[in-house]
Amino acid sequence: MSALTMSARPGSEGDAGPRPIPWRRMAGVTWRQHRYALAGVAVLLGALAVWLWIIGTSLHQAYAAAVSCRPASSGACQGLVNAFDDMNNHMVSAASPGGVFLQVVPVLIGAFAGAPVLARELETGTFRYAWTQGFGRWRWALAKLVLLGVVLAAATGAVGVLVSWYYQPYFAAGNQSLGLSEIPPFATLFSLRGVAFPAWTLAAFVIGALAGMLIRRVVPAIVATLAVYAGLAVAAGGFLREHYLTPLVTTSPNVPGTAWVISQWWTRDGRFAFAPNPPLSLLNQFCSAPPTGKGGKPSFGTFAQCLAQHGYTQWTSYQPASRFWPFQWIEGGWLLALSALLIAATIWLVRRRAA
Repeated sequence: MSALTMSARPGSEGDAGPRPIPWRRMAGVTWRQHRYALAGVAVLLGALAVWLWIIGTSLHQAYAAAVSCRPASSGACQGLVNAFDDMNNHMVSAASPGGVFLQVVPVLIGAFAGAPVLARELETGTFRYAWTQGFGRWRWALAKLVLLGVVLAAATGAVGVLVSWYYQPYFAAGNQSLGLSEIPPFATLFSLRGVAFPAWTLAAFVIGALAGMLIRRVVPAIVATLAVYAGLAVAAGGFLREHYLTPLVTTSPNVPGTAWVISQWWTRDGRFAFAPNPPLSLLNQFCSAPPTGKGGKPSFGTFAQCLAQHGYTQWTSYQPASRFWPFQWIEGGWLLALSALLIAATIWLVRRRAA
């Protein structure tokens, strides 16, 4: 057998196929294809960061002035306290225009940066070229999703730290004794602080990518992303979040002001009576002239004391403020797991899609 007719040995150089393109090459391709979307995200988050820094600085200054004012009972000091209390309602509270806009930032980023990642290639037909290159279709999709997801999560995580810094004065010890506002941590844009903000942004981005793969058109994929994200956010905030850990239950009327009250109900002789508030007829029967509360008006606490004298017991289930960070990690964890699952589903669809 001559050298020309000798069979090549397995694994020899002549039998080897073309080497796959290194992963690092895909970073440059991803940047070139999505640099305008990333630039738009950078402008949006940069503007939000500047705005949060400006109003946050004013809030911290107002807090410092109110805390340092002496004597605290003077009219001037009370004016500083009232000015501090009013600032959040007009700036970044959940119901203020700024707070409402901040809550839609994750889905805006996810919809407009995530939906076009695959949908644009499928809609224009360029996937037929991109998927036949040496990098491979599934590696191409995985590299894009992971690289863009990491960048978006890091950027929004930085903004989430800034949102947490903005709210620091409301969680300071001793606010109640000074007459300053005490806001429950769970009620202050929970999904935009700590690890929740990048986790929600990542989930919205992956939802957009999967919608683009399924629908194969950019605009309908964006609409689908907005709808799915809205449903997921409502489900998490209205049903899931309060059950991350078993709520504490107490009959004490002195529930901490920073606690997240889940539900309240009343019992009499060990049996359920009503929930959440006593009916007006019962109050008229037993509490026609209850002790007055602050400002000379009957308060809910004085009604509770009145009904307690007639055998009624009020129960309250709540999540204490100390569980804020455990809740943040729980929510961030399941959102990360959901994102990984959706990425896997997207890659599976890309591998099955005929080029």
